[in-house]
Amino acid sequence: MPVDHYENFPVASWLLPPRLRHPIEVIYHFARSADDFADEGDLLPSERIQLLDGYSLELDAIAANADTNAPMFLSLGKVIRENQLPMKLFHDLLDAFKQDVTKTRYANFAELIDYCRRSADPIGRLLLHLNHAATPENLLMSDQICSALQLINHWQDVAVDWQKNDGGRVYLPQDELQQFGLSDADIANCNTNTAWQNMMRFQCQRARQMLQEGKPLGRVLRGRMAAELRIIIAGGATILDKIDAADGDIFRHRPKLNKWDWLKAAPRALLPL
Repeated sequence: MPVDHYENFPVASWLLPPRLRHPIEVIYHFARSADDFADEGDLLPSERIQLLDGYSLELDAIAANADTNAPMFLSLGKVIRENQLPMKLFHDLLDAFKQDVTKTRYANFAELIDYCRRSADPIGRLLLHLNHAATPENLLMSDQICSALQLINHWQDVAVDWQKNDGGRVYLPQDELQQFGLSDADIANCNTNTAWQNMMRFQCQRARQMLQEGKPLGRVLRGRMAAELRIIIAGGATILDKIDAADGDIFRHRPKLNKWDWLKAAPRALLPL
């Protein structure tokens, strides 16, 4: 199932310490392929769940030191063992991807952030474990950053997600849509009235605040890992700026990061936030 992916944020970029690039690439391959099972192609929901259950069984085999013939899981098992990575984080990712198959609406922000805790936060936590920096304080800051980045991705992809799952997948909390006098119909009709603009401004501001709360991690970490984190945070903030500049009209102006954006963000990688 070949899929062409646009990625907002660098994956195992040149900024990372060389020793981390291969482990991160292996983890990314696992997460990306599992996410595609949930999102891409024309599979039935039952077929998607079956594929994800197969990944769960492979993780169980890794935990039990059992044999596998799957090259990706051979590599993943080696990375997990060599770095003593928590298996729960990989299972959390699969749990979130399974949820994407069956859940298309979120009643409130608490439900949405619970999803982010499993769909995004495990990646940051795994990076901290790889970097031997998984202190309780660092993990909390990482969670804020990763959840914020997940929310930013949702807000830039409101129109894209609406096209999924025969009737749309909506990550905007339903109660907050109602508070602004909006509904799913406004997404279907690409409505960008004042109420929509105010709602999107609210969503972006909350994500921006979460990035701010996680920013100190860019000073706590050292070296290339810190530089990678700082440029990712800068990229996330740039997407939010683009959404605000378009008055929340992500239907006609889906924000993307281009080479010029990365060039402008690069100096932030060299200086503490």
